Amino acid sequence: MLGAIIGDIVGSPYEFDSGEKIKDFGPLFIKESNFTDDSVMTVAVADGLMNAGFDADVETIKKELVASMKAWGKKYPYAGYGYRFGMWLNSRDTEPYGSWGNGSAMRVSSVGWLYDSIERTREVARATAEVTHNHPEGIKGAEATASAIFMSRTGSSKEEIREYIISEFGYDLSRTLDEIRPGYHHVESCRQTVPEALTAFYEGTDFEDVVRCAVSLGGDCDTLTCIAAGIAEAFYGIPEEIGKECKTLIPEDFLEVLERFHRAFRKGSNTNFSFQFIRQIV
Repeated sequence: MLGAIIGDIVGSPYEFDSGEKIKDFGPLFIKESNFTDDSVMTVAVADGLMNAGFDADVETIKKELVASMKAWGKKYPYAGYGYRFGMWLNSRDTEPYGSWGNGSAMRVSSVGWLYDSIERTREVARATAEVTHNHPEGIKGAEATASAIFMSRTGSSKEEIREYIISEFGYDLSRTLDEIRPGYHHVESCRQTVPEALTAFYEGTDFEDVVRCAVSLGGDCDTLTCIAAGIAEAFYGIPEEIGKECKTLIPEDFLEVLERFHRAFRKGSNTNFSFQFIRQIV
């Protein structure tokens, strides 16, 4: 979950194809780096899931998610929400609106950590999408991202994760980053963001390299990097110096949720999780 926030912050200055589409773009964090709606909703989903409880039924989970997302949206009203999602946040409406956007995938990272089986992980990921993004593509993006995180933290290889994602979700992962990069542009659909984020994860060699791979694609850069870095955290962990630098850009209430999340995480998993780092910075 912290990895997703870092990815959002690092990618934020390069959104809307404003970067040079290179990996060597300089320091990860620059003066323009800031969290966006991706981080706010990542925190909101984690908060809602913890309020619901591990064993909650789907309807309880959805109720808590809606309440949490709307509450966090009101706390951070200028984080850069998409038009339709912003309308939903600021209305009394609690019904989904059929979105296929990549917002369902960028906010789902906590789901990959909180549950003991991939079946439950996918069930809850589906619920986190369905409260707004109940189009099949929106649901698929959330499930695929959470599945990759769960498999990463429980010891699956990249090839095992890749095979599972292809067989279960039908994404085309045959292109390399070099093949994607020239024609890739700003797009906000799950279908044209999640496969690219997964490819950045597959080609990256460590956490920072995954982040740089994702940024180099351009497009909806904060969201794409948020998704890729969320998976990379589960596979590699987060280098301490990157996390410490990120601390200055994370509000105190984000850190409070991260600490709660640490306490909620079930012990005994085969994981590279970095909550020992979170304890140092809170």
